[in-house]
Amino acid sequence: MPGPTDQVSNPSRPHPPAALGALAPFSLDHMKWRRLSLLRLSLNVGLALLLLAVLAGVVPAAYAYFRYRSIIYSDPSDVPVAPVAIVFGAAIRPGGLPSSMLADRIDAAVALYKAGKVQQILMSGDNGSADYDEVTAMKRWAVQHGVPEDRIALDHAGFRTYDSCYRAKSVFGIDKAVLVTQEYHLHRALYLANSLGIDAVGLKAGLDSYPRQSYYDLREAAALAVSWYEINVTRPLPRYLGPPEDQRADS
Repeated sequence: MPGPTDQVSNPSRPHPPAALGALAPFSLDHMKWRRLSLLRLSLNVGLALLLLAVLAGVVPAAYAYFRYRSIIYSDPSDVPVAPVAIVFGAAIRPGGLPSSMLADRIDAAVALYKAGKVQQILMSGDNGSADYDEVTAMKRWAVQHGVPEDRIALDHAGFRTYDSCYRAKSVFGIDKAVLVTQEYHLHRALYLANSLGIDAVGLKAGLDSYPRQSYYDLREAAALAVSWYEINVTRPLPRYLGPPEDQRADS
């Protein structure tokens, strides 16, 4: 007949439920530790990516600001003489009128021309479809405000600032220019133009702040990071390059 200790010493019998209960705390603690480790890793990766994103935006912006702030002018009479002013496009209203931001840019270029600082104006903007034509609207406004029509050249493929600067050099043969746009945009425009071979200074147009200015500032910081990458790494061609113009914009 079995003795009272046979139940414990018999290896063929399963462990009692008490043994499983003793392992449970270890398993739960291990799972919690793994989850905390994954959470910490995710947070560290997220913070690292955020830091890289901030640096990617801040470093190019800081460089452009400090590098080119000394050649940004507020008064047309202070601007050094150059063959041509480059005016960057912006939105137009239904009916073909320039937006207030674009009108301010054109008015500043008109003032440059009337002050004898430039001999010609290159209007560079988006004419990507038959029913949207920034540059013709820009030319019309400048002519109405006293610039002779034959002193205005049009770049219909200035779809973005990089394209405008690249085409100004490669297509229109511009070596020296005054860039005309709002101050928040001028630092990037000057960085691109000078990096692409144009000896450029800038004239600040219009106001220091427009409706939705915070949006423009944030977008500009991101665009500066992209511009740095394009200038130093990829050097892409514009969306449309085309052959050189028969008449140089600075002739």
